[in-house]
Amino acid sequence: MKTNYKLQGTPNSPVLIFSNSLGSEMMMWDELVPYLLPYFRVLQYDTRGHGGSHVESSSAASYTIGQLGQDVIDLMDGLGIDTACYCGLSMGGLIGQWLGIHYPNRFKKIVLSNTGAKIGNDERWNSRIETITQQGMQAIVDDTMERWFTESFRQQNPQRVAETKAMFLRSHVEGYAACCGAIRDADFRETLTQLSVETLVITGDEDPVTNVEQAEFLAKHIPHATLEVLHARHLASTELPQEYAQTLIDFLVGDTAFKKGMHVRRSVLGEEHVDKANANINPFNADFQYFITNYAWGEIWTRPDLSKHNRSLITLAMLIALNRKAEFKMHVRAAFNNGVTVAEIKEIIMHSALYCGLPAANEAFHTAQEVINELNITT
Repeated sequence: MKTNYKLQGTPNSPVLIFSNSLGSEMMMWDELVPYLLPYFRVLQYDTRGHGGSHVESSSAASYTIGQLGQDVIDLMDGLGIDTACYCGLSMGGLIGQWLGIHYPNRFKKIVLSNTGAKIGNDERWNSRIETITQQGMQAIVDDTMERWFTESFRQQNPQRVAETKAMFLRSHVEGYAACCGAIRDADFRETLTQLSVETLVITGDEDPVTNVEQAEFLAKHIPHATLEVLHARHLASTELPQEYAQTLIDFLVGDTAFKKGMHVRRSVLGEEHVDKANANINPFNADFQYFITNYAWGEIWTRPDLSKHNRSLITLAMLIALNRKAEFKMHVRAAFNNGVTVAEIKEIIMHSALYCGLPAANEAFHTAQEVINELNITT
């Protein structure tokens, strides 16, 4: 099956998978991505029957949540992703429950957002399928926007609501209807205790689709689950992108600058380097090591407006200027973890020859070549 996807982020970062709500495309998460790229490779995809992913013919039977969940596993396998964190909203949350029960070893942590163990009833879903089949997506779009967003958000963000409405109207009727059938038939109320992955449940305090009571049911019956209630309706991630992203980071990475810094430090410098540095901590250098992790990696490298790739380029240039050979060598290794190419490193050094001097550039070339040789990178 063809799955339309987008994978962003640096090669050494862990993967976070986003799974969409019914009637949405992967663009629904775009506003969150800049906040998350300091920590993760972000994998967005269109659910079967939506966006650019495969859509069955009109005569096809309903999908199942298991089928949609297996699509995620197949996508991970195809991209060589062994384990990941996962965040699914509404239908994506049902998919997440299935994944956590059937593939717990593939997921480090799971976020179930604005969802329930059982959403709606047969009558509701059959009625919706009949309506859109006969009248198209236009027949339900206005009611959907009201359920998705608070009144204040709709008034203050007309452009964002218009974009979301256009996305919803692009939905394939056949794919949407088949996913309605999957949601209708999904029921995890008796199997949530089998979901062993550490889980965060998120909902909106005004969500009329999957309310706080349903979120509390999930948090109560999943063995290792916590609950976070945001001031939003059903599409909480779109109403509150920065707050929602911070909630994800606090759960998936850690809720202190030190924990965030250690996560980023490991992804940039590598586990071996950080483990060695930690093993050498003593009363004399402990405060300095804390300072590095907390402020350099937890406060600066986590800022969203420069990519880790660009931060590596800037860092290399400054270290050439300062003639810090050991640090430069360490950050050449880090640059490869951040997706920087040999060609880019060469151009940085060439540029530094103009502004830092030929001796500094000559030293940088020798040092970079040492790393390239040690890593067996083909130039």
